[in-house]
Amino acid sequence: MASSTVKEIDLKLPTDFSEDELRKIIGKKMHVRNFSFEILKQSLDARKKPDVFWQAKIRILSEEFKGGIPLRPEPELEIPYKKRNNGVVVVGSGPAGFFSAFVLQKAGFQVLLIEKGPEVKQRFRDILDFESGKAEFKNHSNYCHGEGGAGTFSDGKLTSRTKGIALEKAFVFESYVEAGAPKEILYLAKPHIGSDKLRVVIPNLRKQFQSLGGKIKFDTEVTDLEMAGKSCKAVVTMAGSFPCDMLIVAPGHSSYATYRMLAKHGIRFRTKPFAIGARVEHPQELINISQWGKPQMPGLKAADYKLTHTASNGLPVYSFCMCPGGKVVPSAPAQKQNIVNGVSDYARNSAFANSAVVAGLNLDTLLNKEVGFEEALRWMENLEQKVFELSNGYTIPGNRISDFIGDKTVQRIPANTYPFDVFPYDFREMLPPDIISALKEGLQNFAKKIHGFETGLMLGLESKTSSPVQVVRDEQRRCEGFENIFIVGEGSGYAGGITSSAVDGVKVAMGNLGSHL
Repeated sequence: MASSTVKEIDLKLPTDFSEDELRKIIGKKMHVRNFSFEILKQSLDARKKPDVFWQAKIRILSEEFKGGIPLRPEPELEIPYKKRNNGVVVVGSGPAGFFSAFVLQKAGFQVLLIEKGPEVKQRFRDILDFESGKAEFKNHSNYCHGEGGAGTFSDGKLTSRTKGIALEKAFVFESYVEAGAPKEILYLAKPHIGSDKLRVVIPNLRKQFQSLGGKIKFDTEVTDLEMAGKSCKAVVTMAGSFPCDMLIVAPGHSSYATYRMLAKHGIRFRTKPFAIGARVEHPQELINISQWGKPQMPGLKAADYKLTHTASNGLPVYSFCMCPGGKVVPSAPAQKQNIVNGVSDYARNSAFANSAVVAGLNLDTLLNKEVGFEEALRWMENLEQKVFELSNGYTIPGNRISDFIGDKTVQRIPANTYPFDVFPYDFREMLPPDIISALKEGLQNFAKKIHGFETGLMLGLESKTSSPVQVVRDEQRRCEGFENIFIVGEGSGYAGGITSSAVDGVKVAMGNLGSHL
């Protein structure tokens, strides 16, 4: 179609439309017979339920158009290749670590990616054995640690509110699709990959990185750095030392030992606001009826929600990491700690929906003093250890939302998806009074927005919405005062979630392509 031109149109589509039906709709509306098309954007409109439909923007290419515009190539992230002898060590294989390593390898650097946990296949076996009672909890192989980071065992949500990242975001998403993620993530307003598909996508990405010459060492924890002034010359592991001209650390939000090791060398961290609360779970049908006006909707998987409220004490209360058709899982980052998270597969076909409901806090305000880096970490660890000590294991506290609001404790825990036992508990004994007060108000408000929300179940401690600390970085995203050390992703305190973490890694890598290193 050398002389083809393009037009873009907005369409209202049924929730269960097929590609053939969409082609017929386009042909009839645009009066063309020979054409190709692609979906640019697709979002669900449920404002007038049960009249729920897709709102889509479509780009159509046809020689039959008159007055269309010539087809122009989309701008792409340009990664110029140049053979380099410089070695880069990247610590951590989550989205930030992997994509910084991937870009630098594409650019011609010699990259070694070091991951303290195992590859996905072994990691999944370890999790299944732990949840079935066949094996003990493993510090380096769990929902937080291992190949792909915490994002590997999540819903794989790719939403991000960060502005000015179009090229980097497109590169990340297209890389996921090339590795086996559904193509729809390129245009859906709320894209997600699903935990089951991520277990395929992440190893495929690793193989692409290795095919470019990238090296990976699994089950290898970085325990120290060899420094020369303000420059890192090598990383130290139990398997030996590995020299580097540049070090990128992507520790995730849970590797407090790595934070402390970095701080020991003078890398500065500051405390920042974060959030804590519990995970709430409801029958998925209850959420569907509230959001769609029907228990099921043709073509749709499971309804989600996003809820916010500002409590009278000023604390923000909000839902976070909502997993439609998912399950609640034990997500401890280390032994003798106990926290929960939510996951869901691509099909989102569990009978339950779950989400974190958390209250934001500032430790300086909460404790009425200036809190330092180490004290912030200890405060979090103490809280997570306290939950473990309630049962000396990975059973978790639970309460019905309505009972929590009324300062009561449910007598019998309803059916839920958590793999271990849930015991009745008064959350006032676990969380600070200001957090309790804010959560009560927030949950009461949410019950006004979603009918029956108060009938749901509160489960465990949710404490990993983000890190309580943030590294001090310069304009090049380098650790301030250091020559060749970068900390990226959620562990840096500047990103949250798969997309913004991956983009942070891409930006650090791209910012060093012209480096003298």
